[in-house]
Amino acid sequence: MKSPAFPITDDHIHIDPVNGRGIEAAKDFMRAGGTHLFLVSKPSWSLSVHPKCGEDYQAVFDETLRVADLISGTGLVVYTVLGVHPAEISRMTERMSLEQAVTVMKSGLDCAARYVHEGKAVALKSGRPHYEVEPDILAASNDVLTHSLNLAAECNCALQIHAESGPCDDVVKMAQAANVPIDRVVKHYGSPDTPLHPSLIAKHEAISKLAREKRPFTMESDYMDENSRPGAVIGPKSVPRYTNMLLKNGLISQEDCFRIHAETIEKVYGVAIILS
Repeated sequence: MKSPAFPITDDHIHIDPVNGRGIEAAKDFMRAGGTHLFLVSKPSWSLSVHPKCGEDYQAVFDETLRVADLISGTGLVVYTVLGVHPAEISRMTERMSLEQAVTVMKSGLDCAARYVHEGKAVALKSGRPHYEVEPDILAASNDVLTHSLNLAAECNCALQIHAESGPCDDVVKMAQAANVPIDRVVKHYGSPDTPLHPSLIAKHEAISKLAREKRPFTMESDYMDENSRPGAVIGPKSVPRYTNMLLKNGLISQEDCFRIHAETIEKVYGVAIILS
């Protein structure tokens, strides 16, 4: 296989050998020109885990690390992002009180933070529901999000947040209170109007404009790798394909590619993006 001219990093992807295409999806990413990926832990229920305490998330995180090892065997560089999906609060409150759900989610994030401290993961994942919820659920979710920001500060790591569409302006004050740099709070499936760090879906129409403006951002597929939802959100080839298409059409430069896929990633996550 021809050596890539520059790195191509997917900032948020799921690979699931049990419920999806697994390593074949990762190979698709690599064949299309991908070199580095951030493997994000899936919601607990998608792995048939139904946490009753924080330590139950260890099964989810260990499975994520197992898959990361498998992907590394293909030659890709894999970084893991571990945490608690914010939609878990809706499922948990079907079988426990809201107070108990908050305790379990916070403890799950504590568990994820230990993996970061041990060097097994490079970032945390949290957020709040992206759909409309009752005020008490939203307040509880913001409590969990605040806890994740405090953990990110303790771990000196980035935090990916899954939240509603739009800027999420209020998270700026939450991050400042926790002493987390705004550029290390990654708005997964982000948009240019966010003051947080935007991780843009690979086909986002603003990519070339933001590149010209030298605005820091990263690119993601949010590929779910579930056989029941093939190609959702977009396929594993998407980040390299759209990057190369934009480059070929003169909409971004090779310098932009290095900035998006290496320099910005390094600043946000504190990892070295190097072509082997």
